[in-house]
Amino acid sequence: MTVRLAVAGGNRGSRFDQVLGGLEGQIELAAVCDPSDRVRAEWTEGRPGLKAYSAFEDLVEDPEIDAVFIATPMLLHAGQALTALNAGKHVLSEVIAAATLDECYALVETVEKTGLTYMMAENYCYRREAMMVRNMAEQGVFGDLTYAEGAYIHDCRDLMFNTDLTRTWRGGGGGGNTQSSRGNGYPTHSLGPIAQWLGINRDDRLVRTTTFVTKSAARQDWARSVLPEGHVDTKDAAWSDFTDSATTLIETEQGRVICLRKDSASPRPHNMALHSLQGTSGAYISGRFDGESPLVWVDGVSPGVSPHNFGYRDKARPAGDGDLAGAEWQPLWDFSDEYEHPYWKQLGGEAVRAGHGGGDYFVMYDFARAVAGEIDPPIDVYDAVTWSSIFPISIENVKRNGAPIDIPDFRPEHRIYPAGEGQ
Repeated sequence: MTVRLAVAGGNRGSRFDQVLGGLEGQIELAAVCDPSDRVRAEWTEGRPGLKAYSAFEDLVEDPEIDAVFIATPMLLHAGQALTALNAGKHVLSEVIAAATLDECYALVETVEKTGLTYMMAENYCYRREAMMVRNMAEQGVFGDLTYAEGAYIHDCRDLMFNTDLTRTWRGGGGGGNTQSSRGNGYPTHSLGPIAQWLGINRDDRLVRTTTFVTKSAARQDWARSVLPEGHVDTKDAAWSDFTDSATTLIETEQGRVICLRKDSASPRPHNMALHSLQGTSGAYISGRFDGESPLVWVDGVSPGVSPHNFGYRDKARPAGDGDLAGAEWQPLWDFSDEYEHPYWKQLGGEAVRAGHGGGDYFVMYDFARAVAGEIDPPIDVYDAVTWSSIFPISIENVKRNGAPIDIPDFRPEHRIYPAGEGQ
């Protein structure tokens, strides 16, 4: 089956153009949608048969389109996904999937009602190291998992203003909460891989969370450095509803703890994917910067022992161990022969030519397989709204001075609606 796909959001969507070219036979690019005449013209140049729409509502009424890839600004994702699903189109949505709990409930209800394929395009779940660690975790290499950390740290202050010095949607233009609001505005890059490692919505679930945020200092410094004196966004009050860095803590039903950091304002080199995982038999830490290898230590396999406590050698170690050295990290890639994910063994060469460490390729590959009925969506609507719900809940956490808030279970067999909502 070949999926006739439309791309909504020509700027971000263009990053997938090469990916689509590598999936001929599975996906056919049928249309593009963007309000910009220039962006549409860039897509259609050299493609006389490619349809181009300026209005999303017109796009989804096209009977020759099977599915829509939503790569528009974040706050449009849920509404456009609902419109597409109700028009009979399968949906692949960029992150995050929804910005309010009402949108989360509406998405799960609509996917259940229509029976169509919905998948969230969380490409960080498909990075080589993330998939390999998931493989190891599922095979019990790290033992009983207890703790994980994730961070998305990326200085995006240059994306806050348009060329005419008005705010972009990232900077709060158009109103509403944004990635930079006082909460964790972009949780899925850091949470997505962890949720898969811990089996969230399978063997475990997220139960409660809290978030604390810093003041918005770096954003204001940037605004004052690039805007003319007297501009409204150079004043102290302009950034009072924003934060530079947010830290979120999440407790799971099985008693695990997840710590997330989101920072899109602090000046520093970009950390593509910062993660760690702790279990009773080993641990994983990602590289701190591009080019540094991710590391693991596995008890009984990696060099050394932990704890390194020779004072109690006779009790803590089997007789004859001698003076063993302390535990030492080793490269994750030392385990690739045994634990490399099959996707990366088979398709890694093609994937690395795509964006986000190969993630963009596998997102589209799995979506095509899901629409064809070969697999269930690996990041389905319940994963999408569970991970995305951290955004609106974190904003409420901050308003309540850090008071923990329960995380809804959106799965149909467990779903309980807040008073006055839902069915």
